[in-house]
Amino acid sequence: MQVQEVKVDRANCPVERTLEVIGGRWKVLILRELFQGVKRFNELQRAVNGITQKMLTQQLREMESDAIVHREIYLQVPPKVEYSLTPLGESLKPIINAMHEWGIQHISEDGK
Repeated sequence: MQVQEVKVDRANCPVERTLEVIGGRWKVLILRELFQGVKRFNELQRAVNGITQKMLTQQLREMESDAIVHREIYLQVPPKVEYSLTPLGESLKPIINAMHEWGIQHISEDGK
């Protein structure tokens, strides 16, 4: 029996595309917070330890562009903006949960 090798165009690789959407230091942490429900910008910034205002803004814009985060602007004074997950964003929950479980099982308390 001959095994046929399947070549995947890197530009169309599903794993790489997924990593583009959720990769980096901050996006998974932002997702973790939004899985708990709707959050305002300041709530997210307080919850994601160490993220700067500029970086949070950039990451949320990218996530909105990738259609995993919805930004709702309320026309009031002062302005109110809330962030939530789209159905596509919610569909990432099993992936993040699997990463969480892997971390519990394979990373010791000393981080190795």
